[in-house]
Amino acid sequence: MEKPVYVQVLETIIKSLVNNPDDVKITRNLDELGVLLKVKINPQDMGLVIGRRGEMIKAIKIIMRAVGLKNHARLNIKIEEPDHLMKLKTKSDKIIEDLKN
Repeated sequence: MEKPVYVQVLETIIKSLVNNPDDVKITRNLDELGVLLKVKINPQDMGLVIGRRGEMIKAIKIIMRAVGLKNHARLNIKIEEPDHLMKLKTKSDKIIEDLKN
């Protein structure tokens, strides 16, 4: 089954922003409120997708709202938060932790 246009557009936008494009997963759920697109990305790429003060994700949502209108779908986007166990520690996190001990 071919992906809807709005899923392809969102996937293209997100993959072009992140450092780990292979980790991008988008799931689509239909409900009475419209279409919910859940985006799962690498925890290290969260800041790139959300942006300062959430400006990047706001811009993505505006673009996707326009794409949804053209395709007669009310789109909602949710960035899934990573589990605490899945968060990867960076080198600086390890150094700070070592300094605390």
